[in-house]
Amino acid sequence: QVQLVESGGGSVQSGGSLRLSCTISGYNGETQCMGWVRQAPGKEREGVAAIDGDGSTSYRDSVKGRFTISRDRAKNTLSLQMNSLKPEDTAMYYCAAVCASSWIVVEAINPVFEYWGKGTQVTVSS
Repeated sequence: QVQLVESGGGSVQSGGSLRLSCTISGYNGETQCMGWVRQAPGKEREGVAAIDGDGSTSYRDSVKGRFTISRDRAKNTLSLQMNSLKPEDTAMYYCAAVCASSWIVVEAINPVFEYWGKGTQVTVSS
């Protein structure tokens, strides 16, 4: 059974940083696209950052230069370093695995992934 478990969410002030981690079990998706998706209250899910099996990364325009996605193949984990956080980054963040391509999901609303974590809350105050 595939399980994705997120950690690292929390509350920070505007300009602060957080690092999200996702531990993946029951699946070795080295060749598959994986990513982070967020959902703010009252809004639909949107792709944030994703990484392809070859290591190529893609980002939603609004987070470029501030967020960095990375994968540790040995530990089977996915991370998202978030710097210069803004109040508009406030959302539930989900780790997700197996997608068509990183560049497709990062600009998508309700992006399609095969597996999902339960999410971790990120709150940024002004």
